[in-house]
Amino acid sequence: MATEQALKQRSNSSCELCGSTENLSVYPVPPTSDLSAQQSIYTCQLCLSQIEGNAELDLNHWRCLNDSMWNQEPAVQVMSYRMLHKLSSESWAQDALDMIYLEDEVRTWAEQGIAAAQSNGPTRDSNGAELQEGDNVTLIKDLKVKGANFTAKQGTMVRGISLTDNPEHIEGKVNGTRIVLVAAYLKKA
Repeated sequence: MATEQALKQRSNSSCELCGSTENLSVYPVPPTSDLSAQQSIYTCQLCLSQIEGNAELDLNHWRCLNDSMWNQEPAVQVMSYRMLHKLSSESWAQDALDMIYLEDEVRTWAEQGIAAAQSNGPTRDSNGAELQEGDNVTLIKDLKVKGANFTAKQGTMVRGISLTDNPEHIEGKVNGTRIVLVAAYLKKA
């Protein structure tokens, strides 16, 4: 209980990521949290379910990271960085990642968690279905293809995908060009 009390006081009884005051709990920041207040954050159920991958990412909800990334607590900085990294296909999140400043020790902690998450999980589409090498997928939103000067339109079928080292991305051909696509913007066909 000492950790929760310390986090309540530190956060003024609100989520340290989005500021919500409802359904709050302690989240030990992986991969090496000792369950202390210094290595944990106080977060709401909405943030927690999306951090743990139990709910689809609500892109507008995570705009709160533009504020929480400046928090003085290293654990909050780490989670802000990780979520911005997860959302890096969004221009606002990439801009925030370009601005965020982390001490070397804090950056190492943040990147350890990203590496652990990438090496653990399978690649999943927007509905949570596991994608396999050779699957066919459909785009669920228009995507601007950087460097190729075209927009991949919603509903475009990408056949025979290839998986990458990063479970958040796949490779496939769109308009005859082999590109990397964010799995969260795809639906298994």
